[in-house]
Amino acid sequence: MVKRLQLPLQTLNLVVGFMVWVIISSLMPYIKEDIGIPADRLAMVTAIPVVLGSVLRIPLGYYANIFGARIIFMVSFILLLFPVYYISEASSYADLIIGGLFLGIGGAVFSVGVTSLPKYYPKEKLGFINGIYGMGNIGTAISTFSAPIVATQIGWTAAVKLYLILLLIFIVLNLIFGDRHETKVKTPIVEQIKGVYKNEKMWFFSLFYFITFGSFVAFTVYLPNFLVSNFELDKVDAGMRTAGFIALATFMRPVGGWLADRFQPLFLLIGTFATYTLAAILLAFSPSIGLYTVGSLAIAVCAGIGNGVIFKLVPFYFNKQAGIVNGIVSMMGGLGGFFPPLMLSAIHSLTGQYSIGFMLLSQVALASLIIVVWLYFQDRLALSAEVFASTGQGILVTDVTGTIKAVNPAFSKLTGYKEEEVIGKNPNILKSGRQPKAFYSEMWQAIKNQGMWQGGIWNRRKNGEEYLQWLNISAVKDETGEDIRYVGTFSDITEQHRKGKELHS
Repeated sequence: MVKRLQLPLQTLNLVVGFMVWVIISSLMPYIKEDIGIPADRLAMVTAIPVVLGSVLRIPLGYYANIFGARIIFMVSFILLLFPVYYISEASSYADLIIGGLFLGIGGAVFSVGVTSLPKYYPKEKLGFINGIYGMGNIGTAISTFSAPIVATQIGWTAAVKLYLILLLIFIVLNLIFGDRHETKVKTPIVEQIKGVYKNEKMWFFSLFYFITFGSFVAFTVYLPNFLVSNFELDKVDAGMRTAGFIALATFMRPVGGWLADRFQPLFLLIGTFATYTLAAILLAFSPSIGLYTVGSLAIAVCAGIGNGVIFKLVPFYFNKQAGIVNGIVSMMGGLGGFFPPLMLSAIHSLTGQYSIGFMLLSQVALASLIIVVWLYFQDRLALSAEVFASTGQGILVTDVTGTIKAVNPAFSKLTGYKEEEVIGKNPNILKSGRQPKAFYSEMWQAIKNQGMWQGGIWNRRKNGEEYLQWLNISAVKDETGEDIRYVGTFSDITEQHRKGKELHS
């Protein structure tokens, strides 16, 4: 029963963590009425919670494996009580920076669930499960939508204090319903990092999440203030539009995970980054509010699907190091939410517009698209290489002149010849001399006419031992129909041949 509760409980934990994470950005239109914040520092105040929320994802993902999600969520919520209260009493820019930094703990809890929940489900469901958990992102929408409404009624300081009650409730819920017997993994953090830091896929996934989750966080943080200042919308309208962006991105996340469980995840990312590129170009032209909405919603869809797909890929490629890799990838996503608001603010102060910033986003998305296409074909090549290396049948590849170009490990096992001993040689080094010349003429005639030949043939191992093999030779043709190489696959059937003869004698 307790194990069944982990998905809903941890998803709700993430909702609460993300609600707390964006307190300052959600209430900024109200806070800046009471606290004098220089215009050029507004972006810093709203972005600062992202810093600790990103960096802490590595240790929280690691310690979720050591102590279990129950303990880490409880400790995180207890620690959040202090910055939330501090912000509710804030009276200066410095207070907001200090309190906001530690609000980052709320965003860091993301890596806890993506590390813990895969322990409860089979691998083929992890995309959907992590997608459901990722819907906890809706916490940012809840805060962005509800906090301004509550602040209008009771003031922003009292609205912040309400989060203290919410945190206390979830500390108790985790104490009672958290899984005390979660499987623990206690590999030292340094050893885990050493095992993954040279893996290029981890850094590519980090880049992809930097864009998908980073844009989600960045739009969440900067949209309320941007819509008010740039399109002169009222605060509640801006909050509702931002909440709509967050809600769409959040609900698309499990869709992305579900699709990744059923289709090639990298192929899905190709479509995601292609759409990203086009949407960011649209936003770069500073369109009307209608077209801006279209571009923003396209990015919301891409962010949600992309987030779901990436956290299908992480446990798929990094099973034993999932905790640390989840932490690193999600950290990069968090940092992706930190830099864009600052960059957009700096560009706006220099040029008076945001176009260059959005064009930069389109170019980074285009670069990611190219990388994903490369990874997709690399995966296909790697799969072919794995099949070639692991098959139990011997494989021999020659060019049209009969020169050996490649052999697999099974070839060496069956013939006794090492790869370096046969590359560049002719397959006739294997001849036993039992078959007459006419046999080989008929064999190659069949290959020329029919594209293949198969049958039994006596060959000789390196040690001189003769053996009977079942051989299949296929011609590989180019687009014009010309033979460009030949592939032979064979197995040793000497024992079956001997037993057959005994049976008939």
